[in-house]
Amino acid sequence: MALLLFGVFAVCLLAVLLTGANTYRGLTARDRAAYDRRVSVQYLAARVRQADKAAGVEVIDFGGGDALLLREGDYVTYVYVWDGFLLELYTAADNELAPGSGEEIMPAQDLAASLEDGLLRLCLTTADGQAVPLTLSLRSAAEEVTAS
Repeated sequence: MALLLFGVFAVCLLAVLLTGANTYRGLTARDRAAYDRRVSVQYLAARVRQADKAAGVEVIDFGGGDALLLREGDYVTYVYVWDGFLLELYTAADNELAPGSGEEIMPAQDLAASLEDGLLRLCLTTADGQAVPLTLSLRSAAEEVTAS
């Protein structure tokens, strides 16, 4: 009887430990995905705000997809998705480089971008397939309207 009671206790203990491990694994994966979404949006917003000057932010086609072209004097930064990663390519404005030349920032599937009437709309699809939308109002567009 004591051995049977001990066996039942051991099985219950093992079931609780396995349930706890699976729950922990699920929470960790969910937190990691949320972290990736937050960081990707914060990264894009910070890069755009740094370049938010007159004619400093453009949406172009680069490597077969949408890309942000951020002008900084005689240099430009391309932010785009290529081969499963969000990439950043910083170069002189007159250089022609291949899309694979950029620095990997984080895993991503796609970047959709549009710019109209001073609103920059971005939608980054993360590595796990979740679309993360971001809309930014460019300060430089308000400056251009005021100066006109």
